[in-house]
Amino acid sequence: MKNPGNKPRAGAVRKARKGPQVGSGGQGRQALEGKKPTPKAEDRPYHPAGKRKAASERFEAAGGRKKPQADAQVRPRQARSTKSSDESEMVTGRNSVLEALRAKIPVTTLYMASRIEFDDRVKEILSIANGRGIPVLEVMRPELDRLAGFDSVHQGVALKVPPYDYAHPMELLDKVISRGQVPLLVALDGITDPRNLGAIIRSVAAFGGHGVIVPQRRSVGLTASAWKTSAGAAARTPVAMASNLTQTIKAYKERGIFVLGLDGGGSVQLPDLALAKEPVLVVVGSEGKGLSRLVTENCDAVVSIPISASTESLNAGIAASVTLYEIARLRAAKR
Repeated sequence: MKNPGNKPRAGAVRKARKGPQVGSGGQGRQALEGKKPTPKAEDRPYHPAGKRKAASERFEAAGGRKKPQADAQVRPRQARSTKSSDESEMVTGRNSVLEALRAKIPVTTLYMASRIEFDDRVKEILSIANGRGIPVLEVMRPELDRLAGFDSVHQGVALKVPPYDYAHPMELLDKVISRGQVPLLVALDGITDPRNLGAIIRSVAAFGGHGVIVPQRRSVGLTASAWKTSAGAAARTPVAMASNLTQTIKAYKERGIFVLGLDGGGSVQLPDLALAKEPVLVVVGSEGKGLSRLVTENCDAVVSIPISASTESLNAGIAASVTLYEIARLRAAKR
């Protein structure tokens, strides 16, 4: 009788495997030997240096005469642009949006904040937009803040418009003369603050001016901020762009326009201005640097505004407004 205690346990006997025995393949051997030196960057095919080396070898094998990396030093890789190709502007604020719609400027989209408080301006904005078939999108206020710019006071409405179509300075002058009017134009010299441009456009519209000229370089353009500051006056006051302000001034003088520069050290006081009734181009310089040398040399007169000795200077927008008011007053008095 067999002892039941000597009976082998089930599964205790390892079954023999069929076929040749397979080892680890030396997978653990490298761990025992320690890490090898790190390959050079150019010897690692996945590294950028390795990719450049492989490209260089392929280039030379194809018959190239110089390495691609040498060519890359001559023509550096262009940085990826993060600026959107869409150059549209956002006109914000109820007055600015309404004036832009009344002037029938090209419009892409009208954005309105959800649950906006309706007043007469908003009702007219919607009426004009619907009549012209302009798409109207209702968005949440955070989204409208983002579209209009977080520093913009949009009052619940914003208008997307294409880039401003600037007039040519000489065409602007021709239109004024063809209407039988005495030209009163303003040119900006080195003004980069869009709020100053908007304020000047507003003053030109208020005091009977016929347009504004901005240089193509080193000057502000008609941005959304300028639209906002102009309170809609930009929709009915043409703005021209001059490729060279000095040459434009010379061309205007040849057409019989008197050029008046504004500067605190001018030789002519504004109240004594005898050229007010003549065709005039008023040139306003920046608050810090004033008029540039070439512009000053080509002015027929440099005019100053009498101010208190305790005040160093006037803002460019305010100086232009005071000057335009005085010219309008003198013209009205001499009729």
